[in-house]
Amino acid sequence: MDERTLIKKLNRHSRGALDQAVARYTPYVSAVILRTLAGRACREDVEELCADVFVSLWAHADTLDPEAEKGLRPWLAAVAKNKATDWLRRTRPSAPIPEDAPDPSPGPEELAQRREQSQRLWAAVDGLDEPDRTLFVRYYYEGDKLKTIAAELGMSQTAAKQRLFRGRKALRAVLQKGVETA
Repeated sequence: MDERTLIKKLNRHSRGALDQAVARYTPYVSAVILRTLAGRACREDVEELCADVFVSLWAHADTLDPEAEKGLRPWLAAVAKNKATDWLRRTRPSAPIPEDAPDPSPGPEELAQRREQSQRLWAAVDGLDEPDRTLFVRYYYEGDKLKTIAAELGMSQTAAKQRLFRGRKALRAVLQKGVETA
């Protein structure tokens, strides 16, 4: 079922559509939550937050626009990020932090380095030829299954694995080259 049809069925509160949305988007929603929580929650918390996202999807299904260009993924990402952020606000550390403990938050220099590294990585990924770029983004960023991506790109799973391997080598070379010249 394509995404537009899925959203139309969700608009009509189809249980089957909800089940399909859960099956299709759980890895993606979990990845957004994990990234937002940055290791500050256990697996059960992530699962609970993921379930909360799909409860919100069900509650707001009639407000989704099946004609929206971007589809369901951005809506789910925004809800997942908001749920995880709210969880972080509600959850306080149980033990007090000693006064002489180093500050765990990165300083401006480290944030700038991370931002620069992230920009270099995305520029390197954007420099990949198709279908490698699509393969990388969908597998590593969106969390889609390799089997699904390979089938949609018209290649075998083995060929997709090989392309990912070669792509990682190419990205590593580009990123290391940037470090050596800096």
